[in-house]
Amino acid sequence: MTIRAAGEPPTDRATSWLRQRLGRAVILAYAAALLLPRPGLWLRRPHALPLGDADTLTLPTAQLLLSLVLFSAGLQVPVRALAALLHRPHALLAGLVLHLAIPLMAIPAVALLLRRTPDTDGGSGLVTAMILIVAMPVAAGATVWTGKGDGDQPTMVGLVLASTLLSPLTIPLVIKALVPLLNGDYADTLTRVEHTTQGGFALVGVVLPCTAGIVCRLALPSRGHSRVLGTVTPLALAASLVLTYVNASGALDSFLTRPRPLLLAAALAVATLVCLLTFTLGRCAAHLLRLDAPAASSLTLACGMNNSSASAVLITTTLPDKPHLLLPVLAYGLLQKTAANRVVRHKPGRSARPPHPCAP
Repeated sequence: MTIRAAGEPPTDRATSWLRQRLGRAVILAYAAALLLPRPGLWLRRPHALPLGDADTLTLPTAQLLLSLVLFSAGLQVPVRALAALLHRPHALLAGLVLHLAIPLMAIPAVALLLRRTPDTDGGSGLVTAMILIVAMPVAAGATVWTGKGDGDQPTMVGLVLASTLLSPLTIPLVIKALVPLLNGDYADTLTRVEHTTQGGFALVGVVLPCTAGIVCRLALPSRGHSRVLGTVTPLALAASLVLTYVNASGALDSFLTRPRPLLLAAALAVATLVCLLTFTLGRCAAHLLRLDAPAASSLTLACGMNNSSASAVLITTTLPDKPHLLLPVLAYGLLQKTAANRVVRHKPGRSARPPHPCAP
């Protein structure tokens, strides 16, 4: 039985209720996409709103949902706590470097393995999807896992924020470095995506919403911030679920329309392999750097958890003719949450030692 504080706002109760059931809600979103994909497919399409005098405004729904989620994340950034990172920035700097370097090690290894398969394009489709995942900034959801376990929360928030602010530079950089791994049409496809990210996807779709949230937090008085947060947070949680449903609708409808069991199995296998590699390399790096347990957990999460929602939106908006690329993205999104649960399975104070080296 849950005891609620007297006078607790309904929005706070709604947020608490939804957070406690978020895992089940995500599963329901996937089930809804499987059983009733049509509304999700309609939401995937850009919609034009009339502005008068024959003018229209085209609104990509998935992009708007992602912006709301990122704005809420920025609104919750503990800005004052981040100042403490200036006195011990080594974990933050190491996390940023590894977040960029590990994909450059993991993806070529996966591409080499896929070239030994009978796939006619050498697995280039799956590699393309994985590149678009690992190129994204650290997932904002990583802060939720550090809060539940033994992670260093200020370091984790700093990694999410710094990787997000740097994403207009890092996303095209990672994509350009990994394009040579692809064959034929997929190389041209990823090159187009690279130009899109240089043209403003990362800036407008990722950085600006998060920055707007941070600015609002700094500008609002304490009471005003609490009110805005109480309204925005449940809306952002709902938006994240709708975004999950929209992305899953595109992937699952494509699969049901043209069943390809081998593609589904390959997507799960590749997503599992990349997830395992990124988390394991992050854990090994944390051990080599001799970080304490909280900082090691945060660095490991930064290496393995990427903003899969942003990569799904990028695929939806720039590659609408390739919905099958969403399959490995959705698989990775679920797998990274499972791996994160293992990384932070210890509560603060249970162990002062760094985690066992290279343990997944």
